[in-house]
Amino acid sequence: MNNSVSNTARLLGAGLRALLVLTLVTGVLYPLVVTGIAQGLFPDRANGSEVKADGRVVGSSLIGQAYNLPLREGRETPAPDLKWFQGRPQNGLGTNSVNTQYELVLSGATNRSGDNEELIQWVKDAKAAVVKDNSTGTYKVKPSQVPADAVTSSGSGLDPNISPQYADIQVHRVAEKNGLATAQVRKLVDEHTEGRTLGFMGEPRVNVLELNIALRELVAKS
Repeated sequence: MNNSVSNTARLLGAGLRALLVLTLVTGVLYPLVVTGIAQGLFPDRANGSEVKADGRVVGSSLIGQAYNLPLREGRETPAPDLKWFQGRPQNGLGTNSVNTQYELVLSGATNRSGDNEELIQWVKDAKAAVVKDNSTGTYKVKPSQVPADAVTSSGSGLDPNISPQYADIQVHRVAEKNGLATAQVRKLVDEHTEGRTLGFMGEPRVNVLELNIALRELVAKS
């Protein structure tokens, strides 16, 4: 009986020591080491890839933002503020989006098949809106110019980037709305266009938040 109690006590003691050691190693030491390495080698990424303007954090380079006008009474979704470059549709398409403010809790895709009638109509409506919004008195956007990322959301619905093609068809509208020369705005787009990662992965892209920060600075100087 005493031996049985003694053995049980030893096993409990061993188990407790193992628990304490594992808790210390995996719950304290390992996170501290990983955090230290990340802060030392990749401080920007470790802290959320923050983007700053005027000395304060205005967003993350990894998460898209909406550039909309205040929601009008009677509307379900706000209209885009056309003086800014617009990003991809957020977790849906156009005014039919479930996620109209890049809310992280609603991250996700539409999960509709390519031949879904509702999805097809969304794409058509979104393309028509892109053509209308980006056409000016001196520049007309053709439906054939509208790239896929202008009318479809990404898998997460939070993509911070757009294609150079989508940025390009917005140049004339942004220039007109802000009283800038087209060449000035196009130069901004060129300066903020990133190539493929390592030269072969992914596609060329433009970060909308960083582009709009540069646009704001340009307008302030003009």
